[in-house]
Amino acid sequence: MSSVTARIPFSVLDRSRTREGHDGAEALRDTVRLAGTAEALGYHRFWVSEHHSVPGVAGSAPTVLAAAVAAATSVIRVGTAGVMLPNHQPLVVAEQFGVLASLFPGRIDMGLGRSVGFTDGIRRALGRDKEDADDFAVHLTELLGWLDGSQRTYPQVHARPAEGLRIPPYVLATGEGATIAAAAGLPLVVGDLRGREKLVRVIEDYRRDFRPSTWSQTPYVVVAGTVAVAGTEADARRLLVPEAWSMAYSRTHGSFPPLLPAERIESLTMTPKERGFYESGLRGHVAGTEEQVAAELELVIKETGADEVLVTTSSYDREGLVDSLHRLARVAGLRGM
Repeated sequence: MSSVTARIPFSVLDRSRTREGHDGAEALRDTVRLAGTAEALGYHRFWVSEHHSVPGVAGSAPTVLAAAVAAATSVIRVGTAGVMLPNHQPLVVAEQFGVLASLFPGRIDMGLGRSVGFTDGIRRALGRDKEDADDFAVHLTELLGWLDGSQRTYPQVHARPAEGLRIPPYVLATGEGATIAAAAGLPLVVGDLRGREKLVRVIEDYRRDFRPSTWSQTPYVVVAGTVAVAGTEADARRLLVPEAWSMAYSRTHGSFPPLLPAERIESLTMTPKERGFYESGLRGHVAGTEEQVAAELELVIKETGADEVLVTTSSYDREGLVDSLHRLARVAGLRGM
């Protein structure tokens, strides 16, 4: 076990990926079950994500799913990574998290991103456009104002039951997210591990520019990335195959499909372009045996100075994914219930 990994929390992000032959309802139930596993193993948080009109992802309503996860668990922190703030009115986001935090006091995290729907059709359906992402800092300030009671734009309006609740906010470092997080004095969630040099620069800039706030007096960095642990290096790589092919397919066909079994993907005849994206999708992640992953994570944590590691791994093989979380818990020195 690594002496470095044992000193910081490890958390889990699940994107409710659908699998071929299994519907979205099963993917959502898988997410809730996985949260129970993460809690039993001693992971610090369990977060869910927001995606719209993506065939391969069932998680479109993160606060609703977070409520189901929190109801099915008892001590693990539950939140979002994240709610895409440009898609929503800040008042509604405050109210939703206020309900969550009231029902599950002391357990709810509010992870916020600045992405908008990835196609024109989705953005039109949401009543948004690409430029809405540029207003993220303004919307973030409004949202925090609804929580702490400082907003004055709508003097007769209050976000109930959110006003006055201390719901920890986190900013996802997409685009200018890290700069905004530093200026607002908020914790940062940043990835991915494949671009390590760029990741380190973003974190250094965030720490340098961080301005203490009522939400956080010091910088806090959650490093997110794909981690796969198995009995052999080959088995760990096989866990990554379905997601790598799904990404390659989306980049060459324009749609993000459900996950396929690794064995089927490995027998496919790919075009050179598909093969290039596929092989690229397999590189740069933290994957291997427990000893290999421990060494690599120790290096990541030393290079980034991470305060926490957020693991996000998707695979068709649910048993393999659960086994990976068990093995990673040993690597990280987690103490389960």
